[in-house]
Amino acid sequence: MKPLFELERVGVVLGRVRALQDVSLHILAGERVALVGANGSGKSSLLRVLNGLLPPSEGRAHVPPSHAQAMLFQRPFLLRTSARNNVALGLWLAGVPWRDAKVRALDALQRTGLADLAQRRGRELSGGQQQRLALARAWARQPQALLLDEPTASLDPHAKREVEALIAEFAAGHAGQPMTLVFASHNLGQVKRLASRVVYLERGRVLADVPVARFFDDAQLLRISPQAHAFVRSESA
Repeated sequence: MKPLFELERVGVVLGRVRALQDVSLHILAGERVALVGANGSGKSSLLRVLNGLLPPSEGRAHVPPSHAQAMLFQRPFLLRTSARNNVALGLWLAGVPWRDAKVRALDALQRTGLADLAQRRGRELSGGQQQRLALARAWARQPQALLLDEPTASLDPHAKREVEALIAEFAAGHAGQPMTLVFASHNLGQVKRLASRVVYLERGRVLADVPVARFFDDAQLLRISPQAHAFVRSESA
């Protein structure tokens, strides 16, 4: 099976900073991949390469076209208009007729529990509601892949649970076709719940790429990557 995402020895240089170094990564359709590592390890840069927002300085990146994927940031960018229009405008810009876009937008808001807030301005919603609105906007496009950069980091515990449940639901897909999920997270509990595979980065390099069960097996991870093992121990302390 040909990978959905395929990076070969990718490097990224941002000014004087080498954000990624010699990264090779293949992600198949339907995989749920967590990117973990300390701040500045390269997680966000890697997501942006996968999304096509950041071209490699070195190596080769094959990624799906923009219409086949959607990306959510830690702080979603919302327009100064209603929640419904925030979703519908994204569809309209992708070529969906406005009348159909409004229907699909309302369906997406219902799916994320925001139908009652469809006419509220997106920027007036709470942090958790704004992240659910961003998920609605992404889901409405029916992408093959969903990329998430710390999607629950700034939310309170209740909002985190709501958003994480939606992510899990969307990743499950429909009609037996799971959505590919790639997400950066500092929350190791969330990684356990959502991921099937974990990629650990440090200083722009991939130092571990293993199934989630092996990543959280203390003895196995120590053999695979002492650096990843030390990171998990520090985050779990």
